[in-house]
Amino acid sequence: MKYIFSAIIFLHGAIHLLGFVKAFELSYLPHFSGNISKLSGLLWLFVTVLLCITGIGFIKMKSGWSWLAIISVIISSVLISTVWQDTKYGNIANLIILIVAFLSLLAVRFNNKTETEISQIMEHAKSIDTTVISEKDISALPEPVKRWLKTSGVIGQKKIQSVWLRQNIRMKMKPGQNKWNDAAAEQYFTIQNPAFVWRVNMKIPPFFQLAGRDKFIDGKGEMQIKMFSAINIVNEKGTKINEGTIQRFLGEIVWFPSVALSPYITWESKNNLSAKATINHKGTTDSGIFSFNEKGDFIRYSASRFKENHPDAKRYEWVIDVKKHAVLNGIKIPVKMTATWKLDKGNWTWLEQEITDIKYNNN
Repeated sequence: MKYIFSAIIFLHGAIHLLGFVKAFELSYLPHFSGNISKLSGLLWLFVTVLLCITGIGFIKMKSGWSWLAIISVIISSVLISTVWQDTKYGNIANLIILIVAFLSLLAVRFNNKTETEISQIMEHAKSIDTTVISEKDISALPEPVKRWLKTSGVIGQKKIQSVWLRQNIRMKMKPGQNKWNDAAAEQYFTIQNPAFVWRVNMKIPPFFQLAGRDKFIDGKGEMQIKMFSAINIVNEKGTKINEGTIQRFLGEIVWFPSVALSPYITWESKNNLSAKATINHKGTTDSGIFSFNEKGDFIRYSASRFKENHPDAKRYEWVIDVKKHAVLNGIKIPVKMTATWKLDKGNWTWLEQEITDIKYNNN
């Protein structure tokens, strides 16, 4: 689609050359009956140049291409109106270019908003001193949690205060869907004031593109999904979303295990291989069960979670299962996981994710 649209821009620009040719009588154009002054002819040439620059900017994803496109379309539409009978169909191309440019501006606005949210949470983490974790620090934790922290390798490491990671993802948008949709995502976490911003981009054949952003900041959650990063498909917030996002933060601490020592998380041993964690931050609280194998590796997280956000929404068990572990930046973490809803009509595994890169403490 990118190359089809760029071809429309360049072709539309090339057609504007006819106005310049007609004005300066550089060639005989029998199908162009309107009269064009030399001044107008120069404007037709100017639009050609402007559209070519716009097309190049679009291909190279330069931020200003949308405004150039809008300016080009405005001037083009005025010129077309002066020789309407010969050029009226050019407004079809103008309309296509205008719609895409407008959607692009909305996408830039969405992306800029997300970047601002990321900057806000990550800026705070820069000023936090990190201390080295010792055996004494974990002594009060339940035995399965202590075993997990030792196995993960955090003893002797600095406490993690910020995280950036990249994921490859496969998702199913609804129960019963057979085909997986591929996506790429990145996520930012801060620990002292627990927060995250997660953004994802997904292509859905034949030409749709979805952009999503989940966040948990100051105890509040928000979920947005936009088509072409511009048109709202999902825009949810409220108490149920707050709980869902704090549950998500809790379940994902396995990527930065030292957060288990944070004062806003309390632990209760269930048995030798599992423990219940409760997180409480700025009035939002929830719990989940962490399960481990005998070696101390984390293998499963489960929580009771609202699947939807409407007033009659029900809680269902939400489960994360680990498929593979790896040591990244000196810490053993799960790098392949699945997420499953246990619904009335059966289990729905809707997410497969793989961590491809992770960095700690702004490094």
